[in-house]
Amino acid sequence: MTDMTDLPTAPPLPGGTILGYPRIGPNRELKRAVESFWAGRIDAGELESQAAALRSRTRARLAELGLAREGAAIPETFSFYDQVLDAAVTVGALPRRFDGLTGLEAYFAAARGTSGDAGERAPLEMTKWFDTNYHYLVPEIGPDTTFALDASRLVAQLTEAAAEGYETRPVVVGPVTFLLLAKPADDAPAGFSPLSRLGDLLPVYAGLLRELREAGATWVQLDESGLVADHLTDTSDVKPEAVRAAVTEAYRALATELGATERPAILLQASYGSLGAALPVVAATDVEAVALDLVRGALPTGPVAGLESKTLVAGVVDGRNIWRADLAAKLDLLDRAQSLGAAAVVVGTSTSLQHVPHDVTTEHWDDATLDANLHAWLAFADQKVAEVAVLATALTDGRDAVADEVRASSDAVATRRDAAGVRVDAVRARTAALSRHDFERGEHDARVAEQATRLALPPLPTTTIGSFPQTVDIRKARAAHAKGDLATEAYEQAMRDEIARVVALQEELGLDVLVHGEAERNDMVQYFAELLDGFAVTSNGWVQSYGSRCTRPSILWGDVSRPEPMTVRWTTYAQSLTEKPLKGMLTGPVTIMAWSFVRDDVPLAETANQLGLALRDEIADLEAAGIAVVQVDEPALRELLPLRKADQETYLNWSVGSFRLATAGVRADTQIHTHLCYSEFGEVIGAIDHLDADVTSIEAARSRMEILPELRDEGFGRGVGPGVYDIHSPRVPSTEEVVELLELAVKTVDPTLLWVNPDCGLKTRGYAEVNPSLEHLVAAAREVRATL
Repeated sequence: MTDMTDLPTAPPLPGGTILGYPRIGPNRELKRAVESFWAGRIDAGELESQAAALRSRTRARLAELGLAREGAAIPETFSFYDQVLDAAVTVGALPRRFDGLTGLEAYFAAARGTSGDAGERAPLEMTKWFDTNYHYLVPEIGPDTTFALDASRLVAQLTEAAAEGYETRPVVVGPVTFLLLAKPADDAPAGFSPLSRLGDLLPVYAGLLRELREAGATWVQLDESGLVADHLTDTSDVKPEAVRAAVTEAYRALATELGATERPAILLQASYGSLGAALPVVAATDVEAVALDLVRGALPTGPVAGLESKTLVAGVVDGRNIWRADLAAKLDLLDRAQSLGAAAVVVGTSTSLQHVPHDVTTEHWDDATLDANLHAWLAFADQKVAEVAVLATALTDGRDAVADEVRASSDAVATRRDAAGVRVDAVRARTAALSRHDFERGEHDARVAEQATRLALPPLPTTTIGSFPQTVDIRKARAAHAKGDLATEAYEQAMRDEIARVVALQEELGLDVLVHGEAERNDMVQYFAELLDGFAVTSNGWVQSYGSRCTRPSILWGDVSRPEPMTVRWTTYAQSLTEKPLKGMLTGPVTIMAWSFVRDDVPLAETANQLGLALRDEIADLEAAGIAVVQVDEPALRELLPLRKADQETYLNWSVGSFRLATAGVRADTQIHTHLCYSEFGEVIGAIDHLDADVTSIEAARSRMEILPELRDEGFGRGVGPGVYDIHSPRVPSTEEVVELLELAVKTVDPTLLWVNPDCGLKTRGYAEVNPSLEHLVAAAREVRATL
């Protein structure tokens, strides 16, 4: 480590900062602007203008909430689509299939793909960002990938902020994490690791830092959250010691050899867990500040060598959940953080606030009692920024300066703990009485025979994942019903009419196992949250899932139970319209939890079992109504997998157990399906098998069936539906393209186990894309079926 006395003193960070902020806008302004651009309703100039206006409002709002206009307290985290895609564009690492495209055309082509007159270009693969429900676009790096700097957007935003009177902090995915997040390009040799290209990438990052310094940046934030995970992709064999060596190499080049006079001061941040053995390595570099996640990660037990020359950004305010902070407890944690020996301690968030909605004051709940409680218990992004500002004031001016705020937070914590519904004795008694037999079902081979007799399906049966497009008419009817402008009877008739249309369409297309299309469901989690005790839903609590796709996570605040059946009448109505089997559709316990803001006052395993029992009751009612196939979706199973291997077995035990609890009560001839999507699955193949589902559908189109050899090698002997149609892109796959994927599948997996389906539900697509895509899917299945 360089003697810090030889380097210019880094400009001080203000006492409080955040690592990022929601970028979609409080009213989803960015979503609407981007989608208008895609639809051709506005041009690129207007899109840029609307984005600049949103960035300007964000800076002003953060300053209003207590972040300093000077000192780089305000981060620049804007993105049109995804921060990893932004990094790939900045370092010139888009795959060659996007050559010839420039600017936003190239950017959105990498995100969404192109087809037709624009040429056939598959988009970048998409997967989950660490253990969150945010999706990032996966860079493709090979031995021949050429890196070339384009810092124009980062420099423009820095200049834009300066013109408005703000000294902001550019935020970029760090070089080590960027390569750890990447996958080998298709033409890379076996065993190639993108991390091996670090030496070629570092000069580009060095050039970026120089340009940012020349543009006036005093600080830059490099996101190295990849260091908190044992590894990030199931195909990666990069060892932790190799990652730590890469950190040393990277920050020798960027923080030491580059020199503090040539670059901004560097804030290296690592969110979503503890740095563990990487912390001493990071502390030994010449970066000026380190941000630690002290919510998901643990506070080191004593002084850390190297921190004495650095600022510690203590991430004590939870960036991922929406519960109001216990300020007294956070101040105690900050006191302990002082013992680590850092030159200065700054209050921060544990992660970017992109994972939480904008502002709780825009929410209004109908139940007056719950309304009063929830508003007191919750903190969205704006409230969290204010919490950071309060804690920062306490560090500089003492606790007495914020005594009123601390007292109010303590009162809210006590009120929440004692509120009715937070603990329900009958629910706790039911989970306490569970035995091993409640999680077990009969032998799989015997079930297969009975289901084959009952369902009489052809080889390579075709189906969809569940949802069909949520049309404008559906959304209008739902909004009118919510406002009271459309009577319940009229609304439900409109939904029945849509269900009948979707069932008829599937009959016409020739699908083998049908769905009702979920017209009545606003969201695959919120629908159930509205019908289960223990949940609340928001009206404006939007967070970004990927690109322009936003979700409203429900709030799981109390013990969970099912007051009455939730899906039976819709499913049985749909089944009455067809002789073909039709799937009952439920969202699994882990996914309901993962896509909600969960309570932090009980173990996750307890809540998972409460949900499992509620779903078990629902499945029993579906089965009693004559439904032969029930799908319990668990797309988030891999998503919640802990980032450290030592924590994974415990998680898999309770998460798999909750699914089995939900599904183990059915007859042998009732077929249980599940669905998983957009994650790396190799690590959890054993857990997928232990789910004991009869059929598992899984994302595979963008990755071109790369999961199937792992299933084969693992001896997976259950039905599997690898997705052959990527619904996250507007492209319509040709019959030939689907045939090619199916031929790859039948060469790898026993054809008697294979199902044919899209990657995911069709809710976000339009019928202009869905109809031809499903036509091609059915035609391809029949073509390959004829060769078996």
